[in-house]
Amino acid sequence: MPTETFEFQVEARQLLQLMIHSVYSNKDVFLRELLSNASDALDKLRLASLRDDGLDADVSDLHIEVEADKEARTLTVRDNGIGMSYDEVTRLIGTIANSGTAQFLQELREAKDAAGAEGLIGQFGVGFYSGFMVADEVTLVTRRAGEEQGTRWTSRGEGTYTLDTVDEAPQGTAVTLHLKPADPENQLHDYTSPWKIREIVKRYSDFITWPVRLAPEKDDDGAQPGPETLNSMKALWARSRDEVSDDEYHELYKHISHDWREPLETVRLQAEGTFEYQALLFVPSHAPHDLFTQGHQRGLQLYAKRVFIMDDCEELLPPYLRFVKGVVDAQDLSLNVSREILQQDRHIRMMQRRLTKKLLSTVKNLMASDQDKYRTFWREFGTVLKEGLVTDPDNRDAVLAVSSFASTHDAEEPTTLAAYVERMKDGQNDIYYLTGDSRQNIENSPQMEAFHAKGIEVLLLTDHVDEVWVDAVGEFEGKKLHSVAKGEVDLGTGQDTDDEAEKDRSSEEYAGLLGWMTGQLGDDIKEVRLSSRLTVSPACIVSDAHDLTPALENMYRAMGQEVPATRRILELNPEHQLVKALNQAYTEREDRGELAETAELLHALAVLAEGGRPKEPARFVKLVTDRLARTL
Repeated sequence: MPTETFEFQVEARQLLQLMIHSVYSNKDVFLRELLSNASDALDKLRLASLRDDGLDADVSDLHIEVEADKEARTLTVRDNGIGMSYDEVTRLIGTIANSGTAQFLQELREAKDAAGAEGLIGQFGVGFYSGFMVADEVTLVTRRAGEEQGTRWTSRGEGTYTLDTVDEAPQGTAVTLHLKPADPENQLHDYTSPWKIREIVKRYSDFITWPVRLAPEKDDDGAQPGPETLNSMKALWARSRDEVSDDEYHELYKHISHDWREPLETVRLQAEGTFEYQALLFVPSHAPHDLFTQGHQRGLQLYAKRVFIMDDCEELLPPYLRFVKGVVDAQDLSLNVSREILQQDRHIRMMQRRLTKKLLSTVKNLMASDQDKYRTFWREFGTVLKEGLVTDPDNRDAVLAVSSFASTHDAEEPTTLAAYVERMKDGQNDIYYLTGDSRQNIENSPQMEAFHAKGIEVLLLTDHVDEVWVDAVGEFEGKKLHSVAKGEVDLGTGQDTDDEAEKDRSSEEYAGLLGWMTGQLGDDIKEVRLSSRLTVSPACIVSDAHDLTPALENMYRAMGQEVPATRRILELNPEHQLVKALNQAYTEREDRGELAETAELLHALAVLAEGGRPKEPARFVKLVTDRLARTL
């Protein structure tokens, strides 16, 4: 058959020019595309040979070969796979995406940015034409397995292509690129360079099933050394557990995480059905130093049929699992899928849900079967995992089930909420907690005195996220989460109830003082009242039941949000000698100027006791100094 010249369809020509000039920002991916096509051709031949015993095809050494010729400035990617017939070349190559080109171009015109355009390219599977980014001319020679005659397709990407038959063509497909001159400033590298070829194959195609061999250059003496296999072919996630050693898993973890330590736990997952994928995930043994910084790189490596797609695919895991490293290999994703498309892809969302549940169940198993590993996990990642209690309501119960918290029950061992509930005293209706900067500060807080005295357990929460998740969760197993420092506290546990008559008597006795102090401190507080939580200290500061705590106010302000200052409540201990003397002086004296200073000092001392600072430190120092001078 003589050589024939054909014109691309108008729409196909527009599409081809787009591929050549504007789609890919990283031109290295052309080799990824060609190697992926070659791998698919080998897969198809293997399957065809299994289905058809009479297929005249050589399957003894299926492989991909890359050959570079520096003098001729050519790069050839050759496989001995299924190949194509003349009709298939005409249908699949000559018309590009003939079934959807018009629709594609319409969507492309509506795309708002280059990233969206690149994602659309991926949907239509025309990656073969990325070769024109680096080549002035592309020649394809192919012969379908079982046929005798081959086909040659040639184009310069300028609107026409030629087709002719080849009598002697090897089984499979060879794509030869006549390379453009190297232009490093425009990311156009010398693709005849062996080190550059090795780099691209290692990055994008290391785990594909078939060997990728680099044809060697001749030695000075004319000898021809054997080919070099560039890829490891060790897709550990695609092999059964008993075929892979722990050392191999650990090496892969170190390769993808750049962490010299071994992982704490390895998690495998394989999903079959309408959307197939494999995942190999690693929980590190140490938190990275930048885990809480804005620039922290999170996400998993994403592959499609063992071909690398992207690093740090954030869409595969929620932010509170950002410490997890690993690989996800999906069978039905496009090689050119963009991050914008991933955000909307229902399969990606499905994978995220499945991976999240798998990781949380893994932590739950650690909690039950390996306390040492769980303690390490919680020490390193507990703070970030608790973010999920706020941001992931669908998995809130699962996150809560694997969370543990310091408490007054044990100075060393944290507790789960389930264990706390089991230990609750008869008549106790709430789970009590207190937030603060450190365990020591919380335990020494005046607000804790009655809880210590009555032996009621309190959760000691010291992470910034604790200020937020307790409100988001609200309750556990019907027990309300109640801050020791907010609202009224009823410590009636059925064992040591308050004498109501005594409370009524104290309220009546102190009513005048409380009203007067509320007026004196009105700019700084909402109310002065008697306390049921103090046993040793004279006073403490608490928030109203639904008010923001000072720490939470500061957190919102640090994020740039305007938060009005909240007036808090001053509680007095009616059994403390200072409060008794203050009440007596209020009752007996007409001139209460000095008592006003005492009330101001009492309020400032309560603020200091919870770790705050007086509104006017200089005035506070002056008042204390004057009082001390009068006692000498």
